[in-house]
Amino acid sequence: MSIGDEIQKDNETAPLLPESGRDGEIGHDEFNGASFTGAVFNLATTIIGAGIMALPATMKILGLVPGIAMIVLMAILTDSTIEFLLRFSRIGKTRSYGGLMEDSFGKTGRTVLQFSVLVSNIGVLIVYMIIIGDVLAGKDEFGIHHAGILEGWFGEYWWNTRTFVLLITTLLVFAPLTSFKRIDSLRFTSAISLALAVVFLVITAGIVVTKFFSGGLMMPRLLPNVTDLSSFWRLFTVVPVLVNAYICHYNVHNIHNELEDATQIKPVVRSALTVCSSVYVMTSLFGYLLFGESTLDDVLANFDTDLKIPFGSVLNDAVRFSYAAHLMLVFPVVFYPLRVNIDGLLFPKAPSLTTSNLRFGSITAGLIAVIFVGANFIPSIWDAFQFTGATASVCIGFIFPAAVILKDRHNRATKRDKSLAIFVIVLAVFSNAIAIYSDAYALFKKNKSTLAI
Repeated sequence: MSIGDEIQKDNETAPLLPESGRDGEIGHDEFNGASFTGAVFNLATTIIGAGIMALPATMKILGLVPGIAMIVLMAILTDSTIEFLLRFSRIGKTRSYGGLMEDSFGKTGRTVLQFSVLVSNIGVLIVYMIIIGDVLAGKDEFGIHHAGILEGWFGEYWWNTRTFVLLITTLLVFAPLTSFKRIDSLRFTSAISLALAVVFLVITAGIVVTKFFSGGLMMPRLLPNVTDLSSFWRLFTVVPVLVNAYICHYNVHNIHNELEDATQIKPVVRSALTVCSSVYVMTSLFGYLLFGESTLDDVLANFDTDLKIPFGSVLNDAVRFSYAAHLMLVFPVVFYPLRVNIDGLLFPKAPSLTTSNLRFGSITAGLIAVIFVGANFIPSIWDAFQFTGATASVCIGFIFPAAVILKDRHNRATKRDKSLAIFVIVLAVFSNAIAIYSDAYALFKKNKSTLAI
């Protein structure tokens, strides 16, 4: 077999890059593998995104005790589903999520996964860019103008309009950071993004402590308030939110393949999940303590109000800016597997993407252009991606890994594996169906009320 044939064959199972040190790797001999710390930073950054701001609202629905318990439970289930993927990838000798799906379900399985990642990640990245635009440049909603940080600081000028701000952000931040061919190259920006998440936590905690001593906090509910059947079904709507908050499965193989010591992937995953779970619990707790029953679906919107504490406006801006900067640095990490999967869909038989600068640059530029246009001209897509993004994410994070176990092509799944897989699928399908119904019903009522006016 020629080297060219070997590269093409490996590309069918590799996400983007070959394993470090694989024979035939071209032009990257100096790379000896990613460090444990860098891998943890990249995986944790994949996990912590826009979903973190929806978590305090889950506390409002569930109450503190069940809310915190659900965050921990979802972390455990995420660890289990990732372990499914890695173990059965090793058994099937595949080096990517797509390769595993093809091993279990044929080319159809790979294509369905690639399409799900495409839908999920494009939706997430457009939402990221929309939020960055909202925070920096402001937005108009229901006839009310919400000023962005730049407008609040400098007044209204052409250079702090939404389109121009997003264009500069795309050219100066997104374009350079998405040009790296290795995900390990993003380890430093990933570390900074995690630090910004900690900054948000520290500021929020400081506000909570200040309001506690001034008597400005109310006692939060510890348990859910279930008064009728509708409020009972609403409890299940938090599951897709939490699944979205932990979704990272599409990047696990990328990180695994680049690790200097591939046996460290299990502690990498658990370390990242521990960090993220801690951040999620504290964010949910502080956000709900601070705003109580007034907590909005996106808690960031609550920081547009008067906090009634000294330097409240400064702290509001600090929270919003740190979050926008965090999303800017998360963007390239989520973008990485998106580019891999679109390349797999468009060029399934082509050699590794690292061998073609033209293909790499064209796909990168095309995806960024699509995301930029979506964020500027379809700013109302948030509701739409609550459906498509949540559905695709639930499939990627829960349904597909569990389906691999139930298929058990190599007859290696245990009874415990299959029992857990059935539980995961039932929980995902049932909860997601209820969540979609609830969101659709709420949207229908909202549109009906608008038409009546």
